[in-house]
Amino acid sequence: MTALVYPNLKKPNSLLCTEQACEVLMSEECKILMDSEYEPTFGRSGEISYLPAEECFARCDVVVVTGGDGTILRCAGLASRYDKPILGINCGTLGFMASLEAEEIYRLRYICRGEYSMTERMMLNIRVIKEDGSTVSADVLNDAVLMKGEDCKIADFQVIKSGSTVSELRADGVIFSTPTGSTAYSLSAGGPIIEPDMQCIEFSQICAHTLFSRTVVFSPDSVVSVKCHCAEGAHVTLTADGDLIAKLSPADVAEIRRSELKTRIIDLTGGSFFRTLNRKLMTPLKQLSR
Repeated sequence: MTALVYPNLKKPNSLLCTEQACEVLMSEECKILMDSEYEPTFGRSGEISYLPAEECFARCDVVVVTGGDGTILRCAGLASRYDKPILGINCGTLGFMASLEAEEIYRLRYICRGEYSMTERMMLNIRVIKEDGSTVSADVLNDAVLMKGEDCKIADFQVIKSGSTVSELRADGVIFSTPTGSTAYSLSAGGPIIEPDMQCIEFSQICAHTLFSRTVVFSPDSVVSVKCHCAEGAHVTLTADGDLIAKLSPADVAEIRRSELKTRIIDLTGGSFFRTLNRKLMTPLKQLSR
C-alpha cells in the first residue's frame, strides 16, 4: 500500500501526529508520499518519497490527513478527482470528519491490513456563468456560500428551480450545503442536521430580513440557480468550502447541482454519526449544565 500523508503544520500538534503516523505506516511496510514542500521539515531520505501534490494524489492508494476539518476539505477536491479515500486524524478543535483522534494513531495499522469501513459523501458542483459568457466552477464537500461583499451593505437573492422562484429575499447571504456540510455553516445559520450518507441539497439563509426564514431541502437531482442584486458597483462573493472563487455582479448567475464526484471517507473505529454528533457538538452544552 502507498499512503499520501497530508499534514497541516499550522495545527499545534500536527508535526508530532504526522511523525507518529509515518512511524505506524512504515512499521506495516506502507510506502509514504508527501508533497515536495514538506521535505525540509520531515527529511527521512529514502523512507518518504516527495513529489508535486497532484502527482502524490495520482499515485497513492489512500490519503492520511493530519489536521482538522478544514484540512480534509482542502484535499477533498483532488482526492475525489482521483477517487482516493481519505482518513482524517484530528489535530484541530472539532475534527468532525476525522476518524481518529491523536491518541488513536496506532489504529492506522488497520488500513494496511484492510480492516476498515468506508462511506461515500455526496459533493456539490457550483458553476458561475459570467455576463461575458465565461464560467467558473468548483466541487465542494461541505458548502457553497454566496455572501454580500465588503462593498455591499445588503443584497437581494433570487433562488430559482426549474423556472420557478423558490425564494426572493434580502439577506447577508445564502448557503447551499451537502448533508456532510449540514453540521457546518448551515447549522450555525439555523439549518437542520442531515445524516451524511443521504442525498440532497440544503438551502439556508444568513440573517434574512424576514419573519419567515426557513431552510429548504431539495432533491439530489435538482439544479438551482441564484441571481444576486446589489447596489451599482457592489458585488456578492462566492466561496466554495471556504475558498473565494468568484465575485458576482447582478448580471451573473450561479448554478448549484449534485457533483459527479464523491468523497470517500475511511472509518477505523466503527463510530456512528450520532455518537460523533453528541461527542463533538453536544459536549460543551453538557459541561455548561454541570
